[in-house]
Amino acid sequence: MTDLVDRAAAVTPGGDVHIDVVALGETLLGRWKDVRLASRELLKRDEFHRIPGQSMDDHRERALGQLKLLVAERTVLRAFPTRLGGFDDHGGNLAQFEEIVIADPSLQIKSGVQWGLFAAAIMHLGTEYHHDTFLPGAMSLAVPGAFAMTETGHGSDVSSIGTTATYDAEKDEFVIDTPFRAAWKDYLGNAALHGQAAVVFAQLIVDGVNHGVHALYVPIRDGKDFLPGIGGDDDGLKGGLNGIDNGRLHFTGVRVPRTNLLNRYGDVDESGVYTSSITSPGRRFFTMIGTLVQGRVSLDGAAVIASKMALKIAITYGSERRQFADSPEGDEVVLLDYQRHQRRLITRLATTYAMSFAHERLLETFHAVFSGEKATDADRQELETLAAALKSFSTWSALDILQESREACGGAGFLAENRITQLRADLDIYVTFEGDNNVLLQLVAKRLLADYAKGFKNADAAAIAGLVAAQVGEVAINRSGLRSFVQSVADFGSRARSIGFVRGPAAQRQLLTDRVHTMVAEIAGRLKGVGQLPPDKAAALFNSNQNELIEAAYAHAELLEWEAFTDALDGISDPGTRQVLTWLRDLFGFTLIEKHLAWYLVNGRLSTARAVAVTDYIDDRLLPRLRTHALDLVDAFGFAPEHLRAPIATGAEKQRQDEARAYYAALKASGKAPVEETAPRKG
Repeated sequence: MTDLVDRAAAVTPGGDVHIDVVALGETLLGRWKDVRLASRELLKRDEFHRIPGQSMDDHRERALGQLKLLVAERTVLRAFPTRLGGFDDHGGNLAQFEEIVIADPSLQIKSGVQWGLFAAAIMHLGTEYHHDTFLPGAMSLAVPGAFAMTETGHGSDVSSIGTTATYDAEKDEFVIDTPFRAAWKDYLGNAALHGQAAVVFAQLIVDGVNHGVHALYVPIRDGKDFLPGIGGDDDGLKGGLNGIDNGRLHFTGVRVPRTNLLNRYGDVDESGVYTSSITSPGRRFFTMIGTLVQGRVSLDGAAVIASKMALKIAITYGSERRQFADSPEGDEVVLLDYQRHQRRLITRLATTYAMSFAHERLLETFHAVFSGEKATDADRQELETLAAALKSFSTWSALDILQESREACGGAGFLAENRITQLRADLDIYVTFEGDNNVLLQLVAKRLLADYAKGFKNADAAAIAGLVAAQVGEVAINRSGLRSFVQSVADFGSRARSIGFVRGPAAQRQLLTDRVHTMVAEIAGRLKGVGQLPPDKAAALFNSNQNELIEAAYAHAELLEWEAFTDALDGISDPGTRQVLTWLRDLFGFTLIEKHLAWYLVNGRLSTARAVAVTDYIDDRLLPRLRTHALDLVDAFGFAPEHLRAPIATGAEKQRQDEARAYYAALKASGKAPVEETAPRKG
């Protein structure tokens, strides 16, 4: 590959700048570097790898066997209490878990069902009795378990699930029922075959009063057979993740002891009296659900790793695969030297770096909350909002990155042996489980609106008047086009001058932040007074602004990603590496601005000249500079051949191309090369 890099350096700016690949790789691994490296070393082993073409039944049994191997390696115990054999390391637990996507996403998610959902629910929603009684079996895999929250008729709206758990005071038991078909628990990992117990979420009814959704530990099988009152179906073949035995469960008069209620946040005593330390049913529900936020955090991280793998494969291949000669006597050109190929892959490489840095920030926040370092209600709310925003951004981005990487590799990318198609199929579901992205973004939007409203709380009349006057002035300037006019005059038609005004990080931050603030302010204005409306009219008003709410929340997610990338630059000590990453950060920022140019133009934030200059700067300056360093940037991801397991990423294409070039060179030197039809013949 050296010849390709040297060639790019000779024709592009930035060729004399070098990246410290090793140091950058360590930076990308983050705080839990050693945990990630240990996990990657383990995942080099063949027994953890997916077998392409394996049947669904065989894949399911292989995944179960792999879980047992993980237990033997003690890698799955990191988050659990030390007194039960764990390590109380919440951030490290997710770091090692995210890496499992390298081996097989089915294995990652099946292990997530067992230890990140089933066992974690026992730990976070239960108390000492449940930890001592049920956690050891869940931790050791002696009791494979399911997490029975989602129903056929209710996914995101968990508070409205139909399953009931009614207290029978005479027998001191809860009676669990799914009263209609839509209340069946559905899409549950481990439910179709392997699960022996489940954490079941149900409406808790005590003495005729519904206390809302609570969780109970419920045995569901004795070996292969369902216990009395329990039935279910196999969800069958899915679009991906077929190593997981997803299925349905239903309950008819199933009885469990009162003590099987996971009672950290709500309990029923021996007298049949319900109590809770959280008096508000709504706040109690969101507190319980919030303890399970780690699923969203881990999906964000897994999406980042899958994106890195796809780009490592596609950029390596694009640096070796040649097509079309640039002159009659010249060599064919490597794909990554074409501007369009750079647009397709290097812009997404910038996005992936942003996602990687943002995820490390999210993981630090998660660890601080779950370790107790920062565990106030405000801290937990901040974590939930951050996880919702970043999970939405990264999982949608991962699908885009995987698809573009596949297309950029042509037919080779479509071959199963090169893994991208399978990764794309497996990660498809990431955008709708652990919270549908559109629903999660509404949560983010509501938080943004709440924060916006706080700006007016406790403000005196003069301050409010000043703020309103400033907003009116901004609106007048923006909507009249005066700002664009002023920009045009300042630029005097020079594109170089135009880009100079928006190139720096302060200008990028202002443009990205202003878009979020303006969108939120406009929605807040339309929703003013919604609290005084009847519930049906308030719901209708929210519904009429739903699309704008989601767009504002996504703009906020984009800003969070950009800020994480920008902050990460401060930790890069090597000058060359920092320069290249600054170009990459600029590419990410300008790509976001370019994506929303219509908004910036309509709202008068950019003049036409500056809008055009953004695209020109991407194509003419940033992409050529970064082309030189593309291979180093993906090498820093640190994947070994055993991790990628994609022939086109291991030098096979370069070998083929070199063989072809050598053949034609030798043929030409021999004088035996046939004459082209259009060439003049001698004599």
